[in-house]
Amino acid sequence: MTKSSQSVRLLIVEDYPDNRELLMIMLQAIGYQPDWVSNGQEAIALLEQKEYDVILMDCQMPEMDGYEATRIIRQRESSQRHTIIIGLTAHVMKGDREKCLEVGMDDYLSKPIDLDKLIKILDDWLQTIPE
Repeated sequence: MTKSSQSVRLLIVEDYPDNRELLMIMLQAIGYQPDWVSNGQEAIALLEQKEYDVILMDCQMPEMDGYEATRIIRQRESSQRHTIIIGLTAHVMKGDREKCLEVGMDDYLSKPIDLDKLIKILDDWLQTIPE
């Protein structure tokens, strides 16, 4: 059994307000109540106070990008906890998926985010989280 969307703790890490707002609207429309921060440093700080099941992580941000934030998150995770990190990238060049996976992201979505792809990727990964 997997968690329901209402019980999933989801964090959006996105610096661009329009992209963040669109993601919030999409996620709320399918039953999620996500939190958000604007960059990798804010994500790291928030994760010291609160656990999340899923992080939607923009790859290109000021202050600290999603790649570096993911590396730090993975270094700090305990062996008993694995937060699902899905990279969000405007680039769809060869090697982008590999770069996301190399730093410790579990998967990635290219922008602009397609609602059907977002639903599928969340459904697929949330099946790995016990209730």
